Order: sequence, then structure tokens, then C-alpha cells
Amino acid sequence: MTLALMFILKDSLVSQIDFQAIGERLRAFRIGRQLNADQVAEKLGISRAAVYRLELGKIVKLETLESLADLLKVSLTSLLGSDTEYFDNALGYFERMRQLEARSSSIISYFDPFSYLLTTPGYSELFQTMLHEARPPKFSKSQDAMEKEILSILDERKSTFSRQKFEVKSIVSLRQIERYLHIGLVGRLDLPTSLRMERALLARKEIENLISIVEANSGHPSIYLIDEALPSATFQIFEQPSTSYVAVSPYRLGELPNLHVGIASVTSSTQAVEMYKTMSTHLLSRAHSGQEATSKLRQLLAKL
Repeated sequence: MTLALMFILKDSLVSQIDFQAIGERLRAFRIGRQLNADQVAEKLGISRAAVYRLELGKIVKLETLESLADLLKVSLTSLLGSDTEYFDNALGYFERMRQLEARSSSIISYFDPFSYLLTTPGYSELFQTMLHEARPPKFSKSQDAMEKEILSILDERKSTFSRQKFEVKSIVSLRQIERYLHIGLVGRLDLPTSLRMERALLARKEIENLISIVEANSGHPSIYLIDEALPSATFQIFEQPSTSYVAVSPYRLGELPNLHVGIASVTSSTQAVEMYKTMSTHLLSRAHSGQEATSKLRQLLAKL
């Protein structure tokens, strides 16, 4: 047992450790490294069943966690939840989002231009096209496989979103929406003019769909429109019965998408959570919602 681990156990009794959360982090980091259970089992000299038990939170040997942390290239403290979790690819990060959503009672979110979960049913196929357009000249088979897995996770989250019981407050920037409509749903800007025009119309359809969601007034989610520029990094605040998390992401799921460059983070740090809550409270206090929000969006559509 390492000295670091001894300090962790000294400061936090084993009975207070959330083993289910540790198992979820293990799964997210494993998926992010594009490793299956058999590969992890082989590298650690344990059975596949043991790997699945670990991911279910049935953790017995803490020494195994040290080996897993080394294999997955994460710190042991991150794995145990006593430090910030960092993700150097979107695959592990979006799996972690799926896990956090499943355990949350309420969520405040901000995405640029708006949440993938609020897009039309046909958006997934179009997003694949944009991702293909955005690919650099040297694009590996591993990156291609990662994109497919990311889309699978996103579509799973989207299909279950309307049935989930948590409260959602979704912050949307009118300035980002305006840019979204100007650029259109493209992966890069040097596309033929006719195609750019077609994609601009598809962007309008997505905003019309967003308007219909607001007008439905179902309360899931509640959409808050901010008439100002917001940060390029997106965030979510997850409220859970025992703790709260903040997730910050550089990945883009709209026009000019990015799934391959950037570092995302998840933390339960009290200071970080409170700072993001305070910022969100100020944003929500000056936001437009309901009829005011739809009116602003319709005015923007009429102007462009």
C-alpha cells in the first residue's frame, strides 16, 4: 500500500467511501482508454468477472486500485474521488456524464450552442456528417472507433432523457445561437455555397425545434435564454443526494464540432461547486424563459 493511499484512508474512513462512484469512475476511464474488460483483466492478471465486480463497486483489494490507476493513466486520488477527475478524450467524459445524470436529482447545464439532448431525432446522422467534414488529414482508425462509441453514448442519453425524473435548467446563449444560424451545421467552412445554404436551413430547423420544446412548457427541461456572450467552455452542475459535482468540457457538439482535442474535468470540490452555482444563479436571474424566450428566438429567426 502506498503512502498516498495510507493518508487517504487515514482522512476518510472506509465506511464513508462511495464504492459505487469509484466503480463508475473505473468504467468511464476504462472506456476512455478504449479498453474492454478482457484487456484490463489480462493486464492486471485478474478475471473478467473481477473487473465487472470492480465496476459495480464491489471493491475488496485497494492494491488493485493502484494497479488500475497506473493502467488507466489516472491518479489514485482521482479514482477514489478525493481529487479532480480529468479526461483527455470525449469518450470517457461522456460516459461519466451518463453516470452522473443517472444519479442526479437536478442539473444546471450550459452548452454551446445548446444541449445535444435538445436536438431533433435526425440530428445524430447530421452530426456524424459534420464530424467527418471536420476530420484532419491524418485521422486514425482508433479515432474513428472512438467517434462511433461517443455517438452511441450520446444517443443513449438522448433516448432516455425525456423519461428521466431529474430537474433540468438549461442555459442557452442567444449570441451563440446567432452564430450557429450564421455558420450553419457544418464541420468546416470551406464547403460549397449551395451546401452551406442547405446546412443553414437545417440549423434553423433545430432552433424551431428548440422553440417547440420551450412552448411545450413541460418543465423538463426548463430553458433559460441569456442575451449575452458566454464562455466557450461548457459546464454542468449535478446535484445528488450525498454530494454535488461540476463538469467542465471543451468539446463541441454543434457546428464546427470537436471531439478529439481538449481536457475535460469533473470535481466535487466544495469551492468549485459553489462558484459555479453562484455564477449560474446570476445568469438565471437575468435570463428569459417561457414566452419571452420563444419571442427572442423568433425575432432572431426573422432577422436572419
